[in-house]
Amino acid sequence: MTQSLTLRRPDDWHLHLRDGAMLGAVLPETTRHFARAIIMPNLVPPVVTGAQAAAYRDRILAALPEGAAFTPLMTLYLTEDTDAEDVAKAHASGLVTAVKLYPAGATTNSASGVANFDKVRGVLDKMAEIGLPLCLHGEVTDEDIDIFDREAVFIDRVLDPIRRATPGLRTVMEHITTRDGVEYAKSQDDLGATITTHHLVINRNHILVGGIKPHYYCLPVAKREEHRLALRAAATSGDARFFLGTDSAPHLDAAKLSPCGCAGCFTATNTMSILAEVFEQDGALDRLEGFTSLNGPAFYGLPANDETITLTRGTPVDYPAQIATPEGPVTLFDPQMPLHWSVS
Repeated sequence: MTQSLTLRRPDDWHLHLRDGAMLGAVLPETTRHFARAIIMPNLVPPVVTGAQAAAYRDRILAALPEGAAFTPLMTLYLTEDTDAEDVAKAHASGLVTAVKLYPAGATTNSASGVANFDKVRGVLDKMAEIGLPLCLHGEVTDEDIDIFDREAVFIDRVLDPIRRATPGLRTVMEHITTRDGVEYAKSQDDLGATITTHHLVINRNHILVGGIKPHYYCLPVAKREEHRLALRAAATSGDARFFLGTDSAPHLDAAKLSPCGCAGCFTATNTMSILAEVFEQDGALDRLEGFTSLNGPAFYGLPANDETITLTRGTPVDYPAQIATPEGPVTLFDPQMPLHWSVS
């Protein structure tokens, strides 16, 4: 049995860092293992212009732990009023790596998202022209669509029409959760798909059976077991279309346990240990580096990291149940299995 595994240092292609005191508390949990991350722009207010992205990047860099080597890859929040020329300028300067599309009302802080997709056609055309990827939160928000069907309907009603109308637009299906998402990704060129740590581990029973488990509630919500298994098969397949985007999303425990039940799983701290366990269980440890460290950079046209990390198998790793922030505790995702792989 393999007892140690050395990988190129991984990247996180979908990360929430929040801002202010929360940013300072959670950022070290990512920089400990990850070299780069695509930073989600759904702050309050959202990051919609190049100037706002530059200011947010500066706040992230100022909050870095001493000696940390970490590059935030900034994104812009697409709205119906987004200026295509501002997007192009931010991309040309090297500031912005992608643009994020949230359907209005789909998830945390998405009220400013897109409701009329015809209004963003000009921005999408410009992005295709300059080679700037579009990252999509792939859910419709129509009231008549069941929450467990939102992703499949989004592919048919929104994603496929966008791609047909905008040839050459490089697209990332973020945090896919269904067999439908896996199959669509496999059928496409110029398309990547991120898969989260928690969606490889939990299905909807983990949220609902035996009482509601708020810390497993996320958006997109976890689906049936058949979909979780399809995600695991995709992640461990070696297919370069699939790469890690943790969607690690910190919320104070008070917010997670409130009637609002904020959506998000905080996985930055223990993701690499969980993934090693999952890939070992599926006989795919030799493909872990591709999923965490190679496929994402290849899609975004970036070099893989030169630095490495080493995973060592031994006695179960003891991760804290929570991390402290100045505003209160944030609970770490519990995979409900022993984690034998530690990171150095």
